[in-house]
Amino acid sequence: MSRILVVDDAATVRMYHRKILGDAGWQIEEAINGLEALEKVHALSADQPFDLFVVDINMPKMDGYSFVRELRKLQDVPQAPVMMVSTEAQVQDATAAQDAGANCYLIKPAKPQELVLTAALLLGDGDAALKAAEGVSA
Repeated sequence: MSRILVVDDAATVRMYHRKILGDAGWQIEEAINGLEALEKVHALSADQPFDLFVVDINMPKMDGYSFVRELRKLQDVPQAPVMMVSTEAQVQDATAAQDAGANCYLIKPAKPQELVLTAALLLGDGDAALKAAEGVSA
């Protein structure tokens, strides 16, 4: 089962993402900012890495861009795709996310189907991608 770390300072957003992605069949963990997310990444054993990160941009202590840059520097951690999800809707925000090392960028609030389909594609989960594309909940 794929493991996803949702990184967002808003509890309601974390619950929303946990529900949608969890219902698609993935195991979800949460962090309230980039610093806590890095601590969770470091605490994992090599055989239990995260398979995907769903990351907000604007957070206290460490924002999403900084988290992704720090994550990408880690040599001893398997690198997983990063989906940035933010209310920032300008082209430069998506470009900055890509420059930091993110794989894709969605604007909040992401529609459930879009969130699951994007996650499934990044995870290489063909069954979940097909269900999301067809509009069927997993």
